[in-house]
Amino acid sequence: MQLDRVVIITGGGSGIGRAAALCFAEHGARVLVTGRRAGPIDETAALHTNIKALVADAASADDAKRTVTAALDSWGRIDALVNNAGAGAILPLADVTAERIGQIFAVNVVGPSLLAAAALPHLEATRGAIVNISSTFGHKPGAGLSHYAASKAALEHLTRCWALELAPRRIRVNAVAAGPTESDALTGMMGLSDAQAEAVKADELAQIPLGRRGVPDDIAAWIVRLADPSADWITGQVLAVDGGLGLV
Repeated sequence: MQLDRVVIITGGGSGIGRAAALCFAEHGARVLVTGRRAGPIDETAALHTNIKALVADAASADDAKRTVTAALDSWGRIDALVNNAGAGAILPLADVTAERIGQIFAVNVVGPSLLAAAALPHLEATRGAIVNISSTFGHKPGAGLSHYAASKAALEHLTRCWALELAPRRIRVNAVAAGPTESDALTGMMGLSDAQAEAVKADELAQIPLGRRGVPDDIAAWIVRLADPSADWITGQVLAVDGGLGLV
């Protein structure tokens, strides 16, 4: 990672986003993490002097522009954008509402689109990279996950389409499809009780061919690699980092 690189990471207050921010910072990059709550992103920023925090909603058009402006005001450039913020729910078809569906797609599809569009001229100036964070369930069906999975499938296809569209501008676009990873996503984003979350973890563990759930650093390492200029002949790819879960 070049020392003068500037990276924006949404959803940087915990889990994969926090691990990615720290990994970038430890490689010398300057990192702006965003999130809707000040506490978690401030905790991330406290981990390294190269990390700054900004309270911003990943689904807001105004906040997308404000995020780009904050990075430019701090460091004068943008080299990589990591669309990590996510929304989801265990949502059986019988329980869907327009509001619940809209909330999921606002964060997982609309938000990355708005932020990428706002950052576009600055990424072109640096021949930068976009890394979208998908999920095993962006290409693997799961009962009760239809709208979360559909939003991640959409994000994966946005990745491929943007890669073609932006290649003439020398902007690379890739995605990491993360498997079950230790974080607070099940009790936070998915809204499960502690007991329900443990049951899901046990079920996932039984299915993963490599015999363990992931940790955030497993995913962060590949985010950093795909954003780095050394990967400058890789674009339009969705890399599954899931212990083989997508194969079964």
